[in-house]
Amino acid sequence: MLHISADGREARFEPGTVLKDALPQLTDYPSGVLGVMAGGVVYELNQPLRHSMSCHLLTYKDEEGRRIYERSLRFLMLMAARHIWPGMRVRIEHSLGYGLYINVPGHTVTRDEVRALSREMRRLCKENLPIVKERWSRTRAIEYFKAQGQLDKVRLLAYRPYQHIYMYTCGDMSEYFYGTMLPSTGYTNIFGLKLNKPGLILQMPQPDAPSRISAAARLPKHLEKFHESNEWCRILRCTDVADINDMVLHDELRTFIRVNEALQDKAIARLADNISRRGSRAVFIAGPSSSGKTTFANRLGVHLRVLGLTPLLISLDNFYRSREEIPRLQDGTFDFEHLNAINVPYFHDCVRKLLEGEEVCLPSYSFGSGTANYADPPVRLSSEHIMIIEGIHALNPEVYRCIPQEQLSKVFISELTCINLDDHNRIRTTDARLLRRIVRDYQFRGTSPDATLSMWANVRAGEERWIFPYQEQADFVFNSVLHYELPILRNIAYDQLNAIEPENPNYLAAKRLIKILHYLIPAPPSVLNEVPPLSILREFIGGNTFYA
Repeated sequence: MLHISADGREARFEPGTVLKDALPQLTDYPSGVLGVMAGGVVYELNQPLRHSMSCHLLTYKDEEGRRIYERSLRFLMLMAARHIWPGMRVRIEHSLGYGLYINVPGHTVTRDEVRALSREMRRLCKENLPIVKERWSRTRAIEYFKAQGQLDKVRLLAYRPYQHIYMYTCGDMSEYFYGTMLPSTGYTNIFGLKLNKPGLILQMPQPDAPSRISAAARLPKHLEKFHESNEWCRILRCTDVADINDMVLHDELRTFIRVNEALQDKAIARLADNISRRGSRAVFIAGPSSSGKTTFANRLGVHLRVLGLTPLLISLDNFYRSREEIPRLQDGTFDFEHLNAINVPYFHDCVRKLLEGEEVCLPSYSFGSGTANYADPPVRLSSEHIMIIEGIHALNPEVYRCIPQEQLSKVFISELTCINLDDHNRIRTTDARLLRRIVRDYQFRGTSPDATLSMWANVRAGEERWIFPYQEQADFVFNSVLHYELPILRNIAYDQLNAIEPENPNYLAAKRLIKILHYLIPAPPSVLNEVPPLSILREFIGGNTFYA
């Protein structure tokens, strides 16, 4: 008999018992379980038990549980899409709140097609068709996708470092989704579809309400920025990882870097023009971790100088309270993401005095000692000055209310990647930011990838509470992604992530990132000198002359 312990409950089973059949003895809510995790490995519900283990039951509240649900829902949608748009290409592009934006390239989706797709998905759900996992050779998979006309997968699999692949088959469709799946189509019955021309949005539940569809996110500024980024990809002739690999192999990465950086610099210049025309006295810049806020603020300052303005850069990080005043999380650790970690009244007082023409000694905060010092010389605003204020809370109304609205410009910055692994497998923006942070923390903050991964859940929770609710209040949204950055980040992150052992609680997250990096050819070190010294990427890989 095998001994299975799951989240405090224990039971014994015969070897070979299928996991989903064992769940009623391990939980009161077996229908909510989407997978099982033990020792950094995720087991699918239709896998047989082979050995005793202590495990965690994954639900929709777990990030990995949500990823399992999303993969399986994408599979269901693609099965239905084959019947609605036979022979047509379907591309899953990016997230939008708790939804996925889906495009049918060369075709504008209609409301009737959305209804038909929804009906077909519901029919497939009701039939509860089995999704079967099979081990294929890479050659067999390439031949299958070639026959299906999915040349994006054919090109990507040519770079796969392994000779075998786990495919999932349901009926006449087989797919590869870079992770575990649910046993059958009946599991993914909570979803909604919403027309969003030229494509549509596949809506999923929220983590805290897995039994109902989340409200559709109204993020028109972000959607516009994603469309702009997709246009950049068209200009750069790069939409998938295989395109980047081809550039590396054919010695075209230098040109790719130059054009990508020129496009981004042009976008910053255009933003500076808009801010200048508004006559703003202050620019507030907010964004999630590793979006490149600090370098962007400096770059924006350079372009404002070109327009005759004198920037005064102010970091909200320098207004942190003394260590004993910082709020704490439930586990007793400091909650540096909390708004009350910032001394907002003192910040307001400094800004008010500056606007009234007074001299102010701005603080400089030391995270090592948890105190501020005032060694810098005092500053005073002239008529040509414009304040650039950056920090995670900069778009919170409680922070910027010290500035009259007519004198204020608000900017939200994030890394909104539009490079996919292939048409049906996107690279999440959160994973791209996490790679940036792992590289920066390891190189310049003495923090191991393991430690960065350990704190990431709290960072993400802080973003969801304190940053993302205010993102659409921005006057401008800026995308800090550099489409060439992944093969460069791979050079630094890959071996460090591979060193994380299976017993480590962060092993699963590390392997998830490694799966992305597996498909990337490392950038040759010789191209690093092509990355400009003021590039946002330099904030993470080093060599940014703003901080020299």
